[in-house]
Amino acid sequence: FISKFPRKAVYGITFLVIYPVVAFYLLHGGAFGLTNVPTSQWGGLMLTLVIATVGIVGALPLGILLALGRRSNMPAVRVVCVTFIEFWRGVPLITVLFMSSVMLPLFMPEGMNFDKLLRALIGVILFQSAYIAEVVRGGMQAIPKGQYEAASAMGLGYWRSMGLVILPQALKMVIPGIVNTFIALFKDTSLVIIIGLFDLLNSVKQATADPAWLGMATEGYVFAALVFWIFCFGMSRYSMHLERKLDTGHKR
Repeated sequence: FISKFPRKAVYGITFLVIYPVVAFYLLHGGAFGLTNVPTSQWGGLMLTLVIATVGIVGALPLGILLALGRRSNMPAVRVVCVTFIEFWRGVPLITVLFMSSVMLPLFMPEGMNFDKLLRALIGVILFQSAYIAEVVRGGMQAIPKGQYEAASAMGLGYWRSMGLVILPQALKMVIPGIVNTFIALFKDTSLVIIIGLFDLLNSVKQATADPAWLGMATEGYVFAALVFWIFCFGMSRYSMHLERKLDTGHKR
């Protein structure tokens, strides 16, 4: 059964299953002789990458489901998805982070406490999924009606027609929009300073306040800007590579 899967698919699934576990133990410690490091002490570029990676991996599938729900023929599902999307799109991310860190604990049972980083990750995922949902929905609306009719004529059910016919075409069309959302998410990680977490940019700001590094603020911010640019430019170039690779030659 496994031999029927493409090798790249097997590698991808294995990576998605194993890498998060290995990464967590390497970062958090407490195993393999590593010192335990609570998430409150995570910071710098590593924290930026953790927030961005988890946000991207979590927001993309949720955004796709929300896009499908917003186009659903079932009124209840459609209303829930529309309400969710419009709510999160209408609230600034900095407010989401503030609410998750300051207001949420007030509504929790006494003695119950969520990890601060986990709260930030959940807020980022919910916030970004609303934007991805609208990007994906735009791609689905651009698919000709004949594609839906062709899938129905082949006897495909809703989920199979979406998974095999509609979504592959829609996602290919909106690659630039999705990557643009990912780039915005990567830069927005600096907002976690409001809940007391120090990503790359805020770590530079904290370091320049040290008397030993006085007068080095310009160099620090230039370095942070260069790191952000490298990652954002890399995502942009990979987006262009995917567009060329998935181009079927159909031009309007």
